Amino acid sequence: MRVTHGQVKNKLHELKDPKQAQNLQRFFKTGKGDYGEGDIFLGIKVPLQRKVAREFLSLSVSEVEKLLKSPIHEHRLTALLIWTYQFPHVDEDIQKKIYSSYMRNTKYINNWDLVDVTAPQIVGAYLLPRSRESLYTFARSKNLWKKRIAIISTFTFIRDKDFNDSLKIAHILLGDTHDLIHKAVGWMLREVGNRNRKLEMEFLNQYAASMSRTMLRYAIEKFPKPLQYMYLKRR
Repeated sequence: MRVTHGQVKNKLHELKDPKQAQNLQRFFKTGKGDYGEGDIFLGIKVPLQRKVAREFLSLSVSEVEKLLKSPIHEHRLTALLIWTYQFPHVDEDIQKKIYSSYMRNTKYINNWDLVDVTAPQIVGAYLLPRSRESLYTFARSKNLWKKRIAIISTFTFIRDKDFNDSLKIAHILLGDTHDLIHKAVGWMLREVGNRNRKLEMEFLNQYAASMSRTMLRYAIEKFPKPLQYMYLKRR
């Protein structure tokens, strides 16, 4: 029997918690003018969504895409989680379909959790042996979530001790005005430093004075206190 996105929705709706939904709508800034404006929550915690995603690993790429296009946040996150679980275990043709669908439907990947738990596992993993030019296109876009996808996807390369694209995209995003980009760039710089402190310090020595305080604080979080103080004085 063919598994459909409707079955996933039904399963998720059985788990909804209206009180938790209200908490999540505040946490993810869904008010007018906020970055998550208008997003709708069922109130399902992530471990339960992960459990549901694992139950529907046979869902086709096209059915996952239909689920991703839902206005409900947990539908979208569960769809993306299914892809993250499928991706390492499918052939290259299916991986390409997942990656292409992800990149084509970024308008639905529109909150930081949706990006952070999926971009490295899908976009970064697919591009690891390939050209990363699409990430530079995203980094230069005006869309908040495309920019976050661009920098967060490089976490996969960082884990592979390939730091070049992370630093280049961080440089592109230095002057960005959004707090969620400041945090994402600082986080990836910190991850570079966790593996190569000297390289991160070379970047900071050149650009620390141009960073927002939030970005810099995230980047130097693991530094010894005297070194943190030295960089913060440059702001």
